[in-house]
Amino acid sequence: MSGQDCWGYGGDNGPLNWHKQFPFAQGERQSPIDIVPAQAVYDANLTPISISYSACASLSICNNGYSVMVEFEDCGDKTVVSGGPLENPYKLKQFHFHWGQRGRQGSEHTVDGKSYPGELHLVHWNSTKYKTFGEAAVSHDGLAVVAVFLEETKAQFKDFDPQCLLPKCRDYWTYPGSLTTPPLYESVTWIIFREPIRVSEKQMDKFRMLLFSGEEDSEKQPMVDNFRPPQPLKGRTVLASFKL
Repeated sequence: MSGQDCWGYGGDNGPLNWHKQFPFAQGERQSPIDIVPAQAVYDANLTPISISYSACASLSICNNGYSVMVEFEDCGDKTVVSGGPLENPYKLKQFHFHWGQRGRQGSEHTVDGKSYPGELHLVHWNSTKYKTFGEAAVSHDGLAVVAVFLEETKAQFKDFDPQCLLPKCRDYWTYPGSLTTPPLYESVTWIIFREPIRVSEKQMDKFRMLLFSGEEDSEKQPMVDNFRPPQPLKGRTVLASFKL
């Protein structure tokens, strides 16, 4: 059974059926969620997020069958995020995107029920926690994901410099969650920027021209709607670094 047969975004292998193969899908801290700003709790102890991507070293960009992913050299401290809810610095491993077939949907997280055309995930890891995450899949802070909403406009989208992908305003929400793709391990500290970045309609159309299936496959499936719907909050508190 191939990975695409095991899980995907179709009717048979999509998010509603992931729990059959991946029990974490019905866990207590699953992601994404719907963020309700009026219910988020302002935390004055949350410091600004510090991001150092000045000497980042990207290795490759690929269609991995589920998304567009850019991988980075993470053997040193060239690409680091720290501060906020994070006790230690986390290294950038990769970033990838989620998007919809049309502009009214595509993001995984929603805000007051509103979906964005897409969402960018910058995935970081911490060496002191990664082993626990990899072996036991129960660590509460094995990964840190910085999420940025994509707002479809006519604005130009230039390149893949990670610093260029971040909004100017660094207000954020944070909560304990999970991976949004199988195996859905509940080991992620989520940091979601309040301000979306703007990408061109032409750039979004390029995403929508990609395929879930390989070029050698007879059936070509457009890579669209590769997002998981919001999951129940189940008593978790969403913290905010800013006051409304």
